[in-house]
This record gives sequence, C-alpha cells and structure tokens, in this order.
Amino acid sequence: MAKCAVCGKGAHFGNNVSHSHRRSNRIWKSNVKSVKCIVNGAPKRLYVCASCLRSGAVERA
Repeated sequence: MAKCAVCGKGAHFGNNVSHSHRRSNRIWKSNVKSVKCIVNGAPKRLYVCASCLRSGAVERA
C-alpha cells in the first residue's frame, strides 16, 4: 500500500471484533491517489492522500 508523499499517511492495522468478541485481523486503507504534481517547477507523479489534495498542500499539474 502506498503512503502519502506529503503527510506520510498509509494503511492502519487493527482487529475486527465480532458480536461474540472473536477477533480477526483488519486493515484500513487510506484514500491515496497517484497524481501529477508540480515539484521544483517540473511535473512529477506522486502518491497523495485525498485530504492533502483538498487542503491544497500540493499543486496539481
């Protein structure tokens, strides 16, 4: 799973807990997209999470 190039957000791990309290492994994937961004004046393809895209942390190409 990719990590955000801006904030470092990636996958989170934990447990599914059933009604009877039995536990199994679970993964929460963050909303990371591959986008073209302007880095040092040149377009570059980066993995950026949706919250960084909405906040304007990167300039899209």
